[in-house]
Amino acid sequence: MTTFKSVFEQYDWETIKTKIFSTSTSDVERSLGKSKRNLDDFLVLISPAAQPYLEQMAQLSHELTKKRFGKTIQMYAPLYLSNECQNICTYCGFSLDNKIKRKTLSDSEIKLEVEALKKAGFDHVLLVTGEANYTVNINYFLNAIEQIKKDFSIISVEVQPLSQEEYERLHEAGVYSVLVYQETYHKEVYKQYHTKGKKSNFDFRLETPDRIGKAGIHKIGLGVLLGLEDWRTDSFFNALHLDYLQKTYWQTKYSVSFPRLRPAEGIIEPNFIMDDKDLTQLICAYRLWNEDLEISISTRENEKFRNNIIPIGTTSMSAGSKTNPGGYVVDPQSLEQFEISDERTSFEIANIISKTGYEPVWKDWNRTFDSRF
Repeated sequence: MTTFKSVFEQYDWETIKTKIFSTSTSDVERSLGKSKRNLDDFLVLISPAAQPYLEQMAQLSHELTKKRFGKTIQMYAPLYLSNECQNICTYCGFSLDNKIKRKTLSDSEIKLEVEALKKAGFDHVLLVTGEANYTVNINYFLNAIEQIKKDFSIISVEVQPLSQEEYERLHEAGVYSVLVYQETYHKEVYKQYHTKGKKSNFDFRLETPDRIGKAGIHKIGLGVLLGLEDWRTDSFFNALHLDYLQKTYWQTKYSVSFPRLRPAEGIIEPNFIMDDKDLTQLICAYRLWNEDLEISISTRENEKFRNNIIPIGTTSMSAGSKTNPGGYVVDPQSLEQFEISDERTSFEIANIISKTGYEPVWKDWNRTFDSRF
C-alpha cells in the first residue's frame, strides 16, 4: 500500500532547512507575483527573507480567503472526554508519567458537558481524549458519539491513531472530520519527545492520515506542535503532507491548525520560540499556497492575536474552551492538557467576529441531507 511515507523519505530535514534559510528577496517577490503557487513557493513564503513582505502577504491572504470562504468564521468547541493516556510525551500535561488525577467521562457526565456547550451556542464539537487504547477506545468513542449526535450537526474527533476499519466505523457513526498531528516531522529527534507508548512509533503516526483518507472521512486536519523543532522546516513537511493527501484523496477537505507549545503540568519549555509575527507569516503562507485549505485558530492564542487574525486567513475559531475532562461543569478543577490564553466566552468571541465585519457561523451543515441519518 502506497502511503505518504514513500514521499516523506525522498526529503531530508537539513536540506530543506538550508533551502528555507538561503531563500532570497528576489525569490519572495517572484512567489508573491504568481497567481498560482506551489509547494516551492510555500517554502519561500515561510522563509526569513519573506518577513519584510508580511503586510503584502496579509493583504493577499485576506483577499484570497474572502474570495473562497466569504466573510464567515465557523465556531466550534472542544469536549475533552478523558485525560487517561498510555504515552509518555515530554510536552503534554496528560503524559503517563505525570502523577495526576485521571478522569474519563461517563454517559451522564457527557450529557452535562453537552448541555453546557449547547447553552453556549455550539453546534460543532471536537471530541478530544488522551491515548489510552484499553479504556478510551473505539467502543468508547462510538458510545459517546451515539450519546451526542442528536445535539450537534458536526462532530470531529482528535484521538489516538486508529486502524482504517475503525475510522470507517467512526465515519458510519457520523464523524465529520478527524484531526491528527504528527507533532514534529523531524524523525531523528521524534523519539526524544515520545519516549514510551504507541505514539513513539513515528511511521505508524505518519501513515494515519492515509488510513483516514481511505476510510472516506469528510475532512482531515493536520498540524505540528510549534515549538518542538524549527517551525519553518516542520511546517514545510506538514504542507508536503497536505499536498500529498489532497492529490491522493481528492474528495476530502483539509484543514490546518497551529498549536504553539503552551504551559502545562510537567512539560518541557519550547525549544524554538515562535512569536505572533512568525505565526501570522505562517498563516498567510498557507493561504497564499492553498486557497481551499481551512485554517483554524484555537484559544491557545491570546485575545489580541485572535482579534487581529480574523480577517487575514482564518476560517474557524474555538471559544470558551476547556482542555480538561469535565471542564465545563462536571469537574472544572481537573488538570488541563495545556493552559488557555483566550478565556472569553463564546458569545463574546462571536461579538468580536461580528464587529470585525464577519459572520460567526454556528451551524453550516444539516444532518437531514446525510443519507446515513
